[in-house]
Order: sequence, then structure tokens, then C-alpha cells
Amino acid sequence: MAEAFFRTHNFGFTEYPFPKHLFLKFIAENAGYFPVRIEALREGSVVYPHTPVFQITAKDEYSSLITYLETVLLMAWYPSTVATLSRRSRAVIEDHYRESVDEDGWWTLETRMHDFGFRGCTCVEQSMIGGAAHLLSFDGTDTLSAAFYAQYRLNNGRPVATSIPATEHSVMTAYSSERQAMLSTIEAYGGGVFACVMDSYDYSRALSEVLPVVASKKLEKGGYLVIRPDSGDQVEAVLLGLRAADKVFGSVVNSKGYKVVTGASVIQGDGVTPESLRHILAAVHGAGYSAQSVGFGMGGGLLQKVNRDTMSMAIKLSSITYADGETRDIMKFPKEGSEKVSLPGKFAVYADPDQGGAPVAFRKEERETAGLENLLRVVYEGGPVDPNIWDDFATVRQRVSDQWRKFPKRARAVSESLLAYQKLVHARQEQSVNEGTAFGV
Repeated sequence: MAEAFFRTHNFGFTEYPFPKHLFLKFIAENAGYFPVRIEALREGSVVYPHTPVFQITAKDEYSSLITYLETVLLMAWYPSTVATLSRRSRAVIEDHYRESVDEDGWWTLETRMHDFGFRGCTCVEQSMIGGAAHLLSFDGTDTLSAAFYAQYRLNNGRPVATSIPATEHSVMTAYSSERQAMLSTIEAYGGGVFACVMDSYDYSRALSEVLPVVASKKLEKGGYLVIRPDSGDQVEAVLLGLRAADKVFGSVVNSKGYKVVTGASVIQGDGVTPESLRHILAAVHGAGYSAQSVGFGMGGGLLQKVNRDTMSMAIKLSSITYADGETRDIMKFPKEGSEKVSLPGKFAVYADPDQGGAPVAFRKEERETAGLENLLRVVYEGGPVDPNIWDDFATVRQRVSDQWRKFPKRARAVSESLLAYQKLVHARQEQSVNEGTAFGV
């Protein structure tokens, strides 16, 4: 099939260059596995800009095949970016928890950001990958594909995610009135935690006219109501919900001086970003409420509104050894694109004790004899290595938590020696540009 495809893939539906002989060779000699070495950091590692996350090495004639792997392996940008977005959101919420939530309420932090992004994904596979990345920082998700995948494929059957019964607009509007919709929901799920969206018609009137009417039924059932606005100004919608719930169900003032609504809270899931989180939570505190009384959800903003450029992830050639044995370390330095400058050479990554163990990139030759652990481990050596090298989901999640807490917000990710070497290689390559030899003239 590959041969037939490339026979017409070139311009004008003519034959496209395709190294069929190399593929046939490693199929025959290496059981069909790409004959390359891949070194990578452990999954869930917290890294900084310019930290090498993985390194690919091929030898001899197979070196040209690395470009076939580049596109596929670079797709690691997606779960890495979603995981970072989710973790940064958690960091914002955690800051407000420290200020306004008592110790016995911190367990609620695990569900303060809910994944609403399933319906916005391009396919089920994307929802699984992005949704699992979110679950590295939170337990809450409605992306059931990711929850199932993480539990049964990545965590040996141990659960990693939760959700609650919740209405959507089609449910609310299917009833003759919002009052009837809420009463039916309370009857079915009111003994536990449940959510009702309340802006199908008029959010403010629903809070002032419907909520007081159904309150007795909710109290009779004894459960916990989550009020969800889904339109309007984010800050105003959250505060309206909190004040209405406080008026109907009451609140208690915790030891930090903030009100915790009794048996109810608000979840804001429309247009949430790390930036809007800060504005909403600041307003919640300003109104005297604890961050414990408000949750959040992200949909397209979590799983869709990201791309490879969000964190500028790329794979670059950094070193080549020619057939005559000459090795040349290489870097990219576009004249009009300084942000795309890359690092030259072969790399190793070590934990820096002076920065809380944060990873720092070095030239591989520099510390090979120092007896330190290179965090770039061999995970593929001409084929799969020991399957036990891959951690279960719970271990990866704990690594994210531990390193995020331990590492500084900003760190020196590239060693001084590698930066100096980069300058040296840059000067050498710049000279070849100025002399025209880089262009073969």
C-alpha cells in the first residue's frame, strides 16, 4: 500500500521519493521495529522551556528515517500542553484555597476543575489523550472516555476520576417548567451531590423565584446542590449564584473569616481560562466567600483551544556524524526568528539540587563520567524495552504533584556550559553564513 500511495503522491500525481529499501531492510533485519534509540524523561516530569524532553538517535543509513518519526512523536505536544494548562489552573485555585479554605475542606480541591471538553473534541481518541492529561491534576471529568481509559488501561483498574449527576439545557427545557425540572432532579438525585444548570431562560429569576420554591425538597433529601450558570458575565453570574444559595440555604464562617455556603455551591463552566479564574476567585473573596464554595469547568478551552505553538514544542537536528567520521553539532538560528533558536549537540538532563531538583540540560559528554543519573532514560532501543519502565497513572500523577510543589516557578533550564557551547556553535555557524559557505557559495 505504501508503494502504491507514493507512486502518485508527487506533484502532478507522479512518483514521490520513498526509501522503500530501508523499510524493507529493517522489516527483515529488525522485526519491523524502527532501528533507532529514544531517550525520554519520565512521564509527568515537570520541565521548563528549552528542556529536552526526548532525544532520538539513529545510525548510518537509518538516520534519514528519523523525519518519519518526528511528526508522530511530536504529537506529545498535545497531552503535555493540556496537562500544563490544567496544572496552572490548579495552581491559581490552590492560591485562593490557602487564603480562604480551612484544612478540613482541602479535599474538595481535587474536583474544583471539571473537564467538560468531550463534545468539543475532533474524535474519541483526542478526548482520551487530552482528558487523561487533565486527570493528572484533578479528579473531576465528564469526558468518560478519558476516565475509562486512564482507569483500565493506565492504572490497573483503579479509579482515577469522578463526576456527578447534572442537568443540561435540553433536560431543563424538556420539562414544562424549571421548577418541575429541578424537583424531578432532586427527587432522583437529591440524596447526593448533583448539579442543575439554571440559565435556560432567565438565570436571575430562576435563582430568586425557583430556588426558594424547591429548597424544601432539597433539604428533605439532604443532598448537595451545585448551581451552574452558563452565560453572561462570569463574575456576576458566580456571585449571583453564591448570594442566592446563601440566602436560601445559609452559610457558616470558617476559621479564616470566609463564608462557606451550606449544602450548595456554584460551578462556572463557561469560557473559563487561568486568567478568568483569577478574576472570579478574587471577586468571590471580595464578596466574603470561601473558594471552597465555587467550582469550575473547562470545555473547548481545555481540550481544543491549544496548539503546538502554545508551548512552542519542536524537534530539531542537533548533531550529525558523517560517513567519514566527522561529527558536527548543529543549531538553528533564523535571522528573523530568535525565538526559534535551538540547542546544539547531544544532551543529558540532570536534577539540580540548587534548584530543588529541577531538571537542567547539559552536553552529554560533559557529565558522562560524573556518576549522576541522566534523567533522559532509554525507553526504546531498536524496539520496545522492559515494559516495566512505564509507570501506572497514579505514579505519574503523584510525580506531577510532587515536582510541581518542589520545583521553583522559574528555573535555569540550560546549564551555563551548554549556553556557552551554544554561543560557540552559533558564532561558528554565523561566520559560515557571513562567508557564504553555509549557502555553498
